[in-house]
Amino acid sequence: MIPEMDEMLRLWALDMHGGLGGGGSGGSMIAELMDSKGMLIRAKGGGSRMLLPYSADIELIVNKHLDAQLAVVVREHYLNHQSLDHQKWRHCGCGRTQFYQRLHNAHVAIAGMLLERAA
Repeated sequence: MIPEMDEMLRLWALDMHGGLGGGGSGGSMIAELMDSKGMLIRAKGGGSRMLLPYSADIELIVNKHLDAQLAVVVREHYLNHQSLDHQKWRHCGCGRTQFYQRLHNAHVAIAGMLLERAA
């Protein structure tokens, strides 16, 4: 995985999809931690560190331009916090190694498309 893309995709999930775990926590820190299985993303300064246009670009890339297999892996990894890892892998039709290889390939593809858009 590319650490910078991982952070951008985590922020995209937060910006565009209402936070981790699909909401329902009512703003409680403990409930949010429970919903996200202990994963907490802190946004500095009370907001996202990524500008909304990048979130919108990532949303468009994932939904329209990314290979279908890669898009499923991205959605499972960043948006589905209710399933266990082996359930995510099964949903994507692959094992652990292939799942993370696809996730890396998705990072590379998304980064390339973002650079094309910026140029």
